[in-house]
This record gives sequence, C-alpha cells and structure tokens, in this order.
Amino acid sequence: MSEPIAATPDQQEDNEQTRVTKWSFAPGAETGFHVHGMDYVVVPMLDGRLKLVSPEGDETYADLKAGQSYFRKSGVHHNVINANDYDFAFVEIEFK
Repeated sequence: MSEPIAATPDQQEDNEQTRVTKWSFAPGAETGFHVHGMDYVVVPMLDGRLKLVSPEGDETYADLKAGQSYFRKSGVHHNVINANDYDFAFVEIEFK
C-alpha cells in the first residue's frame, strides 16, 4: 500500500484576527486527520468534489462550486481528500 499524497498548504496571511491558507490538492491528495481549532470559511477556487472522512471512518462527499463559500464552527474533525481526477484548490480563512 502506498503512502497517501499530502495536500499542500500555502499560508498567505496570519495576523491577530485571521489566518488565510490556500490548500492545493493533486488527485487523491489529502490533508490528513485534523481538528479545526477556530471557526473558518472555505472558498473553493473551482468546481469539484471532496471526500470527508470522520475519525470513525464515516465518508461523506461535498460538491463545491467555484467562489461559493461556506462557514463551519471550530471543532470539526476530519480528513479532506480530493475526489476529483484533476487538481483542486480552496482558500481557508480562519477567525482567531
């Protein structure tokens, strides 16, 4: 079994109020399991599908549209995987 491909974070801003990170995913790339410590907004850069895996192994899919953002509260615990056969990216804005 091969090692998972890691998604690539590019931190664009980090100040007293926000942290802005662009996440880039090759096909099948993943963030690895993580817990969001802050409320956040995700802004997809193009249309695509992400697979979200819970710590218990439950899988759901999110179909995202370019520029159509969504908000989540802190505490979300998951692994995010690019379910597309092409590169995908989104911008994550965390509120401190």
